[in-house]
Parts: sequence; C-alpha cells; structure tokens
Amino acid sequence: MIDTTATKRVMREPVKLTGKEELPPGKRDDIRSDRDMPGLWLRLRAGSNGRTIRSWVIVYRVAGRSKRYLLGNAAHLTAPQARELARKKLAEVVLGNDPQATKAKERQVGLREVIGLYIDARTPSWRENTRLLQTRLLTSSPFKPLHSIKVDRLTRADVASCTLTITKESGSPTALLARSALSSCLSWAVSQGLCEANAVIGSTVPERGRSRDRVLTNSELRAIWLACEGLGEYAAVVRLMILCAARRQEIGGLRWDEIDRDAGTITISAARSKNHRALTLPLPALAWSILDNVPRVDDRGCLFGVRGSSGFSMWAWAKRRLDARLGGAVAPFELRDLRRSTATHMADLGVQPHVIEQVLNHQSGHKAGTAGTYNRSSYEREVRAAMALWADHLIAMVEGDERKVVPLQRVP
Repeated sequence: MIDTTATKRVMREPVKLTGKEELPPGKRDDIRSDRDMPGLWLRLRAGSNGRTIRSWVIVYRVAGRSKRYLLGNAAHLTAPQARELARKKLAEVVLGNDPQATKAKERQVGLREVIGLYIDARTPSWRENTRLLQTRLLTSSPFKPLHSIKVDRLTRADVASCTLTITKESGSPTALLARSALSSCLSWAVSQGLCEANAVIGSTVPERGRSRDRVLTNSELRAIWLACEGLGEYAAVVRLMILCAARRQEIGGLRWDEIDRDAGTITISAARSKNHRALTLPLPALAWSILDNVPRVDDRGCLFGVRGSSGFSMWAWAKRRLDARLGGAVAPFELRDLRRSTATHMADLGVQPHVIEQVLNHQSGHKAGTAGTYNRSSYEREVRAAMALWADHLIAMVEGDERKVVPLQRVP
C-alpha cells in the first residue's frame, strides 16, 4: 500500500510571521498564514540561486470564489507593514471592492498597444490603402501624446485637443478622418473589453469643408503636364492621372499584373478600387508611351515606389517640387482635382455622361438602382473612343494647338 501522507500539504497553525521564514528541507513551495492578521499569508518559493523568495499575499473571497492578491516582496515589505497593508486591502473587500480586479484594471494597456491590436485585427478585412491610411492617421504626431495614456483614462478633452491641433496643421478634412479613425479604434476596444467607453463620443467635431469644385483649365493642365518633365516616377503618375481620370492611389499603386499590353488595357482590381468594383480601362497610344518608359525592377510588383512597397508614396514631397516648378502659374490645386477636371473636359468635348461615368468607374446615374442591375455593359467601344479623343486633345493642347470647344446651338 502506497503511503500518501508525504504528498499531502501539512496545514500548520497560524503563527506570528516575521517575513524571514525558510522553506522546509526538500520543499520548493510553501505558504503560511499569519496569526495576528487573518487573511495574510507568506508564500515561500525556492529561487534559482538556492535562496528562498518570500512574498506577502492576502487570501479573500468574492462572490463565493477564493482569490489571492500580491502585496509585495518580503525583502522590501516588513511584517508590520504587510499587516497594515493587508488590513486596508481586506477592508476594501468588506466594502465590496475587489483588489485583484482593481489591479488588473490599472494594468490596462495604453492607446499605443490598442492601436496595434486594432490594426492587426482589422488588416484582413482592409484594403492595403485603407490599412496604410488608418495607420498613418492613428500614429500621426498630434495623437502621439495620447499613446502612453491608459485607454480607459482617455478623456474627451484629450481627443478634442488633438483634433484641434490636426485642424490647425492639416485642415478640417484631415481632422475629420483622424477623429473617425480614432473613434473606430476605440469602439473596437470597447467591444473587446479593453475599455468601457469611447472617449471620442461627445468631443468636438471639426467643421466639414465644402465639397471641392476646382476644375483646372486647359492652360493649367498644360502647365502641369510640362512642369512634370524630369520629375521621374511622379511625372508618369500625374500624367496618367490626367489621361485616365483615375485616383492617385489607383495609378500610384498600379501593378505589372494589372497591365495587358496585348489587349491594350489596364485593370484596377476590385481590391484597390474605392467602390470595390474592378475597372478595365482601354488606354490610348499616349498612355502607352508613358508606361513603356517605366523601367521594370525585379522583385517589385508595382510600377512605382521602392522595392517591396505597395506603390508610390512620396506624394507630399513630390507635390511640393511640382508646385515650386509651376511657380504660381497655376492656382493652388490638389491631385484629386485632376480627376474632376478630366471628366469635365471630356464632357466639353462631347463625350456622353454615361461614358464618362464608365471611365470614372461610377455606379450611379444611368446605372443607379435596377438600371445597373440589368445593364451590365462596359461600353468598351465608346470608352476607347472617348479616351482616344481626350488623348488627342491633350497632345494638341500640350503642343500649343489647343482646340476651342464651341457648343452647338439648337436650330429653332
């Protein structure tokens, strides 16, 4: 018969602990209770250097469950100090508080860690451009003072202060985007139990700017086209944006596998388009003359940008260089104004609205509602003709033989 007495913990009578007790021979772990302060215990463990590690703990019950709370190391906390601290913590338990839960809450992660967890969790459902934008907004300089704050201690005042800074430095549209990004991050944190409230809710909302209506004139487009000369990849990106009425990320992130030279088209994949709809766009000869001069770099899937990147990224720096070259010849503009300008000038040349919408990859107007459900035509022939007409107009414009568009008058 096996003797099991040696495996059972020997329950000792409480004694007045000194904090200098030693482990019994042959044991690596032991715990002893204090006679003068019920609920106070001294845990003894064998250290790697052969010395005994002594820790003061209290044992208490909450909602029928037994819990332990570490008070501190006996090397730094004397027995009288441990008894006094235990008395205070056990009094909190009597008052309905849980020292262990309070300590866990105090250890909550800061905003920087929450942002990292949020981005990791959302990345599988985000497009690459969305991930880059959200990361840039949440890690921007104005938000950095908040990164070290525990997420549950963020206040509306903190958020409002950062939003005001972004508004002053980058304008209301950027501040709105940054505020929205932080709100989404904190809402996710609430859903994960990382905090109890979203500090963005109720904070100052920047004024929404007016929708942009800037349309560059033919002479302004000509000046931009010529000023791009010598700007390397940026010149190709801007000129293709003017030619294709495309968004900057659609051209800046263009991939080699999206180009079909035999068919004469590029395809913006659904994963990269803003409305998640793929767009196949036939290109005129002028566009191919630009693409054929882009060097193909090994191990780079994108036409532009550094190896391993998701496309061109030096937008602000390159735009400043372009503006400096223009020297005030063109009123202030943004790259997104090029898309609106191209669409407007196409209409001036007589291109039908539904063809322009197809070029822009819009699912509205003639394809809104049930019309779009049944009409699945890509108007390839009409789009190809429109692109060729626009390219021809650009060539004439750049070469100084700008066409004059005269609207036809209805005969009475």
